[in-house]
Amino acid sequence: MPQHPVAPLPAPRVLTRSLPMELVTPDAEIRIDTTVGYDSRDPHALSLAFHLLGEDPVVWRVDREMVLTGSLRPTGDGEVRLGPAPDGGLLLRLGPAGQRALVRCDQDALGRFVRDTFVLVPQGTEERHIDWGPLLAALRR
Repeated sequence: MPQHPVAPLPAPRVLTRSLPMELVTPDAEIRIDTTVGYDSRDPHALSLAFHLLGEDPVVWRVDREMVLTGSLRPTGDGEVRLGPAPDGGLLLRLGPAGQRALVRCDQDALGRFVRDTFVLVPQGTEERHIDWGPLLAALRR
């Protein structure tokens, strides 16, 4: 099978920002220190690392375009759902039925972060940043 030349991958770009969020319970909103991250090698996803007391962070991966859509209208399926909050924030419902966490964040701050990721990897160019080599090698076995 002939080998096709492969364009080199762009240099990886990483973006992180601290962004406080709140765990919303029936009784109170509890602040959670959160780090939002983006790595151009996984160009469709944001990571949300929730730093809890004395434990390793709990990390969720969320589609970056879903965050933008969720700021306008409810979106998502399964264990990740997002939607605008009545006060202008963004609500994230994370987890399976019966064990869901409701987290609120500043919609504008998270939106700015997502827009910054589109500067690093513009919409429509994501596949140029993915290293398909390991997958293709595994499929050839």
